[in-house]
Amino acid sequence: MAAVLVLAALPVWCQYPGQVTKTSKDAPELRAVAVLEWTGEQSHPKASRIVPVCVYDNGELQDGGIYLARPQPLALTSQVEYELQENGKPVGLFDIKNAGQQQGLWVGYGAWKPLPIPKPRPSMDEVARSRIVDDESDLPVLHRKHHADDSPAAGSGGSGPASSGPSPASDPDRPTLHRKDSSDSGANAGAEEPGAGSSSGASTASAPAPDSDKPTLHRRDSGDSTASSGGALPSDPDRPVLKKSKKKQPEEIAHTDSLPDFTDPDRPKLKRGKSAGDGLDLLPTLMGLPPEMRQAVAVSDAKSRPDHPWSFSWANPDDEAKMKSALEDIARDALGLKPPPAPPPAPRKTARKNPRPAPPVEPPSPAPLMDEQFRVFELAYGSGATLVLTARADGPVNQQRFVTLIAQPDLYGNVLVLLKSVADGARLDETPRMRLIDAVDAMADNRAELLFELRGATQRQFALYRVLRGQSEKLFVTSGGEFASGGRE
Repeated sequence: MAAVLVLAALPVWCQYPGQVTKTSKDAPELRAVAVLEWTGEQSHPKASRIVPVCVYDNGELQDGGIYLARPQPLALTSQVEYELQENGKPVGLFDIKNAGQQQGLWVGYGAWKPLPIPKPRPSMDEVARSRIVDDESDLPVLHRKHHADDSPAAGSGGSGPASSGPSPASDPDRPTLHRKDSSDSGANAGAEEPGAGSSSGASTASAPAPDSDKPTLHRRDSGDSTASSGGALPSDPDRPVLKKSKKKQPEEIAHTDSLPDFTDPDRPKLKRGKSAGDGLDLLPTLMGLPPEMRQAVAVSDAKSRPDHPWSFSWANPDDEAKMKSALEDIARDALGLKPPPAPPPAPRKTARKNPRPAPPVEPPSPAPLMDEQFRVFELAYGSGATLVLTARADGPVNQQRFVTLIAQPDLYGNVLVLLKSVADGARLDETPRMRLIDAVDAMADNRAELLFELRGATQRQFALYRVLRGQSEKLFVTSGGEFASGGRE
């Protein structure tokens, strides 16, 4: 009996669970997930907007559309930078300029930017050449080179300037600053040149004649100050004067700050989060849900983290085609697109001795799946393949049917369906259509969740699904609709 229980549990544990929890030391400070929607080219969109999904704060997933909405949600604060991802790989940046509401839901508007180009690292040869010092080089240097014809400084012993003793010979044409002797007057006023003797027997005639036009720096004598004697200082008529204005300043009655400039000291910030300015910097451009609208995952994190692609590499490329064909058959069966089996042929009344074999009947071609999307993810390191297929049946809008499948291969190479959602176009507000956006690591635990858009006839929400241990669980659903319950088969 015990062996039977062990064998029955093997399909459940066939997928490696991967890393699920993280220690408190590595827990993220803040991490926001949003969906960028645009029309046109991705690098130059005609119209775009960003819809917040969730904010991971203090170990919990919060609704990004209403979390810390003072006045706008934290995830839509002006100048918050989002990183656009495709299958876990960064493809661009999106800076929020301002936020607004559309049909009662918060959305953000901003500008798309390409990823910064990293600077190329220098090669080993360039590093080695930069360390070579060439004394004969003509490149500028920050020190004075020593030449062979330079005379050694006095007291240095011919080996260069010493730490003590007179300074080396200076340029005779180099200007000098000296203090003017107040005792000298007239033509005898002057200062000794550096290096000149200071003995009492020196003749005053040997001193150079002072230049009357040469500017000198001297200390103002406090005894000559006219302020103490009450006299007026000689002023320059062209000298600007700073005077205190005698005009009476208007009395400030009240002072208020505009609401966007108000900052809460305890309010957390995402990457590049700053207070917004007054007014709308960018007007809304994308309205409604146009058919040509495209979507991508956007992540804003307070910390820089390494890239983690979620693509899965098949050991045998034929296995991917086999899994896709099996899921397509399940999707056609769920949509009612499989033709009914042909009735058996009626027996003939007369039998011949040598009956002719009936020609083989070719099976009908399978019905086409409209808007088919097939993705394969590796949601954690070594977790195996996770298959997602979404499609719809052709027909009028009210008669269309939509199917979404989440599956994994079992131990025998067959498809194990973890979730099957079928929606009818006439009752989308009861059972929404599940549209796959992408895989995203919402909690920075090196495990990705599947992000879906739950689109109804008049409302929509976003949901995160976690695939773990052979089960698919709805982990988080945004507010603003009635699709928060149910969803697993």
